Amino acid sequence: MASATNKVILVVDDDPVQVRLLQSRLSDLGYDVEACTEAAEGLQRAIEQPPDLIILDVMMPIINGYNFCRLVKSEEIQRPVPVIFLTSRDDKDDRQIGKEMGAEAYFTKPVDMEALLAKIQDLLSG
Repeated sequence: MASATNKVILVVDDDPVQVRLLQSRLSDLGYDVEACTEAAEGLQRAIEQPPDLIILDVMMPIINGYNFCRLVKSEEIQRPVPVIFLTSRDDKDDRQIGKEMGAEAYFTKPVDMEALLAKIQDLLSG
């Protein structure tokens, strides 16, 4: 895998176990990982200091992942931020909604980590 130095990935998921797993794996690969278990905090971080990529759960309290994505994509930030949904929702309609909200990819839990990492590398190298 190419060097991930200085690439910031924001992980937003209300499951702390999932957050720690992603944070550990991505950090081991050289990514700078910021993690939030509350969508409102993640949204504030994404707007104030746009990361290079966001990994986002769909089912979260208060602000769900779809609304989070829509809000991030509507902000007048300096550059577009790719969003990957990582969720237990695997319905065709859910995938369509994710696409309509502007997500670049949609993965279901339990995740195929190698496929996810390949997609991250692809999105960050472009």
